[in-house]
Amino acid sequence: MSNDATLTSKGRTTIPKEIRDSLSMKAGDRMTFTLMPDNTVVMRVKSKSVTELAGTLHKKGRKAIPIEQLSL
Repeated sequence: MSNDATLTSKGRTTIPKEIRDSLSMKAGDRMTFTLMPDNTVVMRVKSKSVTELAGTLHKKGRKAIPIEQLSL
């Protein structure tokens, strides 16, 4: 998927609607931009926090462990 956007004099741009919709982006979502050695820019949407993901990998029959009890 490829869409064009324009950079304003203040360094702002709009992510095209088709891309926002495909990524399920909403107002307030955070993004990370990474400049690759070949001058390609990779944008990653950071819309989920660790606490929002808690329980998504829960297996049937296993007791969930609170995030506070996990050791690093």
